[in-house]
Amino acid sequence: MVKPFVPQLVYVEPRAMEYPLGKELVDKFENMGIEIRETTSHNQIRNLPGENHFQKYRIAKSTLVVGVRKTLKFDTSKPSAEYAIPFATGCMGHCHYCYLQTTMGSKPYIRTYVNVEEIFDAAEEYMKERVPEITRFEASCTSDIVGVDHLTHTLKRAIELFGKTEHGRLRFVTKFAHVDHLLDAEHNGRTRFRFSVNDDYIIKYFEPGTSRLNERIEAAVKIAEAGYPLGFIIAPIYLHEGWKEGYLEMIEKLEAALPTFAKKDLTFEMIQHRFTKPAKRVIQENYPMTKLELDESKRKWKWGKYGIGKYVYTNDEQEDIKDTIGGYIDKYFPEARIEYFT
Repeated sequence: MVKPFVPQLVYVEPRAMEYPLGKELVDKFENMGIEIRETTSHNQIRNLPGENHFQKYRIAKSTLVVGVRKTLKFDTSKPSAEYAIPFATGCMGHCHYCYLQTTMGSKPYIRTYVNVEEIFDAAEEYMKERVPEITRFEASCTSDIVGVDHLTHTLKRAIELFGKTEHGRLRFVTKFAHVDHLLDAEHNGRTRFRFSVNDDYIIKYFEPGTSRLNERIEAAVKIAEAGYPLGFIIAPIYLHEGWKEGYLEMIEKLEAALPTFAKKDLTFEMIQHRFTKPAKRVIQENYPMTKLELDESKRKWKWGKYGIGKYVYTNDEQEDIKDTIGGYIDKYFPEARIEYFT
C-alpha cells in the first residue's frame, strides 16, 4: 500500500510565513524533523541535492515548496470545467506518461500555495461574472491535490466553501486513496470527487508511487458513502496486449464494489494515451527503462488547441476504444453518463 506523502525536504518562501497556513505547515514539518530551507521564490529552487539528473529528479519529487500563488488569473480548464483553480502544482506520483512531465519541465517538485483566502476570493469573482450560470472549477489540472491534502487541508476547506455557494461547483481527480480526512466535509453535493482508474497492467508498469486499483476502488466506495457525487476518469487508455480483457476486468471490479445508489449519478471521462515530441524526450530521460510505447510511426498526428501537435491513436483504434470501453460502461453502468472521449 502506498503511504501518504511525507516530504523529505521542504522549502519555504519568506512571504508564506505571513499566512496562517504557512506558519502551520512550517510548525508541522519542524515537529516531524524534516529539513526546512528558505527560498526566494517557489519558481526558483536551484540547489536541490543530487549528483546527477536522475537523482535530482527523484529528490525533487519528494520535495515540497510552501509558497504564495502570485497569479490569481485562473486558466480556462479542460473539457470538464470552466476554470482551473490553483491550490498546488506538481505531483509525488511517478506516472511515466504524465503531461506534467513537460509542463513542469525542470521544476518537478511539489508546490502548495498558502494564500488560500485570496484564491477563494478570486474564485468568487469568477462565479459572480457568470451568474446565473453554474461555474465549475477543476482543482487537479496541475497536481494531484488529494496526494498532498492530508498535510494542508486546503482541498477540504475548498469543498466546504463550495458547499455553501449557490453557483459554484468543485471537481478534481486523484490516483490516491488517502481520503479519510475528506469524508466528513460539508460538501452538500457540490463537489464531484473523481478517481483516475486504469487496468492492472498500466498501474503496475506506468504508475509507480500511486495507490493500486483496489485501494482506489475502496476509497471511491468511502466517498460514495459520504454522499459525494462520484466519477471515474479512465486515462490514459493505452493499447497493450490483452487491453480489452484488462479494461473489462477493471469495469467489473468497479461494478462489484460500488453500492447501488452510487451508480445512479456516475460520470465517466475517457482519455486516450497521447504524447508530444518534447514529452517523449523528457519521459525517456526521467524513466529510461520505461515500457511505454512512444513510436510516432504507429500514431496519428493531431494539432492541439494551443498549436502544439500530439501523437494519438489512429482513427480505427480510437473507434475500437470507444466501442469497447464505452460498451463495457453501457453494459455495467447503464445509468452512468460518459462525459467525453478525447
